[in-house]
Amino acid sequence: MFDSHDRIVKGAIYFSLFLLLGIRANSQTLTLKDAVNTALNNYGTVKAKGNYLKSSQASAKEASTYHLPNLNLAAQQAYGTANGQFGPVIPIGGFSVASSGPPFLSQNWNAAFGGLYLANISWDFFTFGRVRENVKVAEALVLQDASDLEQEKFQLQVRVSGAYLNLLAAQRLVLSEQKNLERASQLNLVVLARAKNGLNPGVDSSQANAEVSNAKIALTNAINYEADQASQLAQLMGTPYQKFQLDTVFINRIPAALYDSVTASEDQHPVLKFYQSRINVSKQQEKYIDRFKYPVFSFVGVMQSRGTGFSSNYSQLNPDAFNHDYWNGVKPTNSNYLLGVGVVWNLTNPIRVHQQVTAQEWTSKGLQNEYELVSQQIKTQLALADDKIKYAVANYNEAPVQVKAASDAYLQRSVLYKNGLTNIVDVTQALYILNRAETDRDIANSNVWQALLLKAAASGDYGYFVNEIR
Repeated sequence: MFDSHDRIVKGAIYFSLFLLLGIRANSQTLTLKDAVNTALNNYGTVKAKGNYLKSSQASAKEASTYHLPNLNLAAQQAYGTANGQFGPVIPIGGFSVASSGPPFLSQNWNAAFGGLYLANISWDFFTFGRVRENVKVAEALVLQDASDLEQEKFQLQVRVSGAYLNLLAAQRLVLSEQKNLERASQLNLVVLARAKNGLNPGVDSSQANAEVSNAKIALTNAINYEADQASQLAQLMGTPYQKFQLDTVFINRIPAALYDSVTASEDQHPVLKFYQSRINVSKQQEKYIDRFKYPVFSFVGVMQSRGTGFSSNYSQLNPDAFNHDYWNGVKPTNSNYLLGVGVVWNLTNPIRVHQQVTAQEWTSKGLQNEYELVSQQIKTQLALADDKIKYAVANYNEAPVQVKAASDAYLQRSVLYKNGLTNIVDVTQALYILNRAETDRDIANSNVWQALLLKAAASGDYGYFVNEIR
């Protein structure tokens, strides 16, 4: 019976070692800064918003070109008839032709080559600031997309750091459960030896086996939880799922800047800057839309040359005054130019524009409300972070006391049990208390850094947190 139980105990130890080796094998230490840098380079949303920024920058350059006039060059060569007639005509549902010629009493199919060469320029040289305001809208959109990219990077840094700390805590919990399994296995050996010698009832061995099984289940659950946290970190880093070996040096100390006074600056906080940029874009759009109630002054210039295969005396009296020669038809022979200045003002535009501006003003007010909400949430989060730091440090200082007391109690109970002075229930209870104390210690260590991260997130200064990582 003793050999059978001994194999169970050894199997439990081998089981735990197998699980741990499966996690740690082929792993290189991943520092927090490396994890954050990898995420910034790989995460899809950061890449997308970087491309959106490039798009808005290109749009801003395109908007600035509206200061330039429109300059068109055109040339055409055609072959067709040139019949004309008196009477009204209007094109319906399609393109009309621009044929011209003298009217004949009957239709004829005389045809020759012709050519048209055209250059024109049109320039809205005075628009009451419409083009200028459009450029400012485009520039405001660039600043908005730049702010959006920065706040996305900031939030990603915070999320990756939180996931890193969660995984680090999970790995420490795995080690604690491993120690608990080893203690339960060692206790099982003692119980089996005393039961074999008749010093304790046989039921003690059943309870000891149950404690070993419970420890094995707790270890498996801890490893499963670690896998979940590793998966979340891998997703944020934009890398395949893998087992991470993390840096554990910094987690065992208190950050030096824990009690430094910080504030959430509205001019520096990445999230608040993004929300403010949305307001700026909307207000700039108000100014741009308002420009449409004014007229537009334009300059127009045209230079045109024509060629035709029909002679100047082509008429009903001389219908044969044309030829089919290609060069004679397309060679330019007559030219015209035109210069002009015009103004266009839709007198009903001010009515429509007024409502459009009003609608945009309400949009600006809505964006301002969103900004105020986020600002209030950040201020509340900053105040909460100070309290969390206070509570986390209190638990951090108390955790070693709890572990020391629980360890002494377990040692005392196990010695008493070996000497027949207590029962298995007292020992297993002490074992449970020790395991809980070690778990609380692991969580307390991580919570101190999580509280510091929360304070950095609320203040908008990621350096406040990451500068403590050495």
